[in-house]
Amino acid sequence: MQIHATLDEILAGKTTDIYFNRAKEILKKENENPLVTAEIWAKNLPDGYAWGIFTGLEEALQLIQGLDVAVWALPEGSLFYPGEPVITIKGKYLEFGSLETPLLGFICQASGISTKAARCKVAAKEKTILSFGARRMHPSITPVIDRYAYLGGVDGVSAILSGERLGIKPKGTIPHSVILILGDTVKAAIAYDKTIPTDIPRIILVDTFRDEKVETLRLATSLGDKLDAIRIDTPASRRGNLTQIAREIREELDLANRKDVGIFTSGGLDEANIKNLNKWVDGYGVGTSLSNAPTINFSLDIVEIEGKPITKKGKTAGMKWIFECERCGKRKTLFNKDTTYKCKCGNRMTILTKETVKKGKLIEIPETVDDIRNRVLTEVRYLDV
Repeated sequence: MQIHATLDEILAGKTTDIYFNRAKEILKKENENPLVTAEIWAKNLPDGYAWGIFTGLEEALQLIQGLDVAVWALPEGSLFYPGEPVITIKGKYLEFGSLETPLLGFICQASGISTKAARCKVAAKEKTILSFGARRMHPSITPVIDRYAYLGGVDGVSAILSGERLGIKPKGTIPHSVILILGDTVKAAIAYDKTIPTDIPRIILVDTFRDEKVETLRLATSLGDKLDAIRIDTPASRRGNLTQIAREIREELDLANRKDVGIFTSGGLDEANIKNLNKWVDGYGVGTSLSNAPTINFSLDIVEIEGKPITKKGKTAGMKWIFECERCGKRKTLFNKDTTYKCKCGNRMTILTKETVKKGKLIEIPETVDDIRNRVLTEVRYLDV
């Protein structure tokens, strides 16, 4: 049974909302097909976020390439704020109008995941974050979740296919099942050490049977210098204060002269509790908050018809461009791209919006995953959550 939409079906408009096809029929019958300018933007961001990360552009452009349209956009991986157009499309309405639904779908979920990943990375600072979200969503979209989490700044992924697609090695620790079957944490750790290649870190769960602090010290003694880190994934019913558990483990390891042993934690994490844990924890496995990240509610609005500004009420008509001050980073959304603007600080403002597609042909050189990820990390380095 075929459940998932294929790329051909998406390109054919099969995943669009039916009223766009009805609009197409009406306009054809009325012999109306004007040149329009449409902008994609978000009025607000979820949960009161001050900023977002724009991703999904490469996939979205698959819908547009070959059509007789022009596209301007922020580079993928760019910081954006409410009210800023992230993509602008100019062309005959019937050329692209029926693709609005999948076009928004590509960037709404992608940007939501990348934004959450970036927020977690900002909270964690230099600490490691891995995407553990594969088990929380349909497996067919596992590479999608992990791609946009990685672009957003996480340091690795756990799923095998995701690692292959990204060109990185998947990362993980040891499941509770092995410890349960072998009957003891230390016994499982020794078996892990004997079996798994030495280039893979020895990070062992300590919450299966006994107190996490006790298990940590047992592992530190049994594995010696081979123990790289322990992982806490204590069930909520037994957790109490996770920050306090991590603190106690860190203090006990330090007293035992094992500052070299790191602490990794997972289970229900997001940017808020990462900030609380960061003093004591060296790495995080973040799952549901990435895979179930709130989507960015982008909308597509016509802002010009045949070159004349027009839009629906509550929106702002006219094609707009995003400018940023080279010195202080202040941004403005302006109507004229050919005017030189100065910031209040006296410095020149440069245009961020880039021409991406001209007459259906991609004019921007595709970037690598790491190029995009590095842009994200650069743009969020001074931000907070």
